[in-house]
Amino acid sequence: MANIFIIGATGGVGSRLIPKLISAGHTVKGLHRKAEQADDLRAQGVEPVLGDIIEMSSDDLAEAVKGCDIAVFSAGAAGSGQERATKIDGEGPEKLVAAAKATGLQRIYLVSVFMDAGRDRDTSEGFEHYMAMKRRADASLAQSGVDYVIVRPGTLKDDDGDGRVNSGRAIPYGDVARGNVAAMLAELIDAPDITNEIIELTNGDHPVAEAVSALKRG
Repeated sequence: MANIFIIGATGGVGSRLIPKLISAGHTVKGLHRKAEQADDLRAQGVEPVLGDIIEMSSDDLAEAVKGCDIAVFSAGAAGSGQERATKIDGEGPEKLVAAAKATGLQRIYLVSVFMDAGRDRDTSEGFEHYMAMKRRADASLAQSGVDYVIVRPGTLKDDDGDGRVNSGRAIPYGDVARGNVAAMLAELIDAPDITNEIIELTNGDHPVAEAVSALKRG
């Protein structure tokens, strides 16, 4: 079992991931911005860590992840402005990479974005900046020397999903439930031989466990 640190623990993916990790026997620490969120995290069996990824330095983050084997970065600016997108989606994963190198944290799971997102419509400058920050984070992690798995979901839908997905290195674009992203992350964490991979993900026809087994086979 692993000691896992989640950045984005109270978000749509992170909150759905936590019970899956706890039920699998993992130890979980979760970063949260608001003091009142701590009790809810404790009730779920999570060790709460108060902090804001925007304000934290890489040294602060290294202190927070100390003792953990794995980190999951599922936080995002969620359309709250270009400055926040830079600090959360771009700089946040870079801080986590630096923290991993400082502490010996073994692997980072990064929730990114399907790069085809929005290409069927006119997009705003803010959206394009967000996509550029996601690409920046992906490239920084992939080139860091830290073991990684980058999951690139399609358009996120705020529901639990049915546990059935389509996944691979390159797949047709589509929607995906946040719950299905969480289920995929949980399954990937329990498949440590899958590493240094970028995986695209949408809703689909295959049970998550079957999809991960297919990735193992290459």
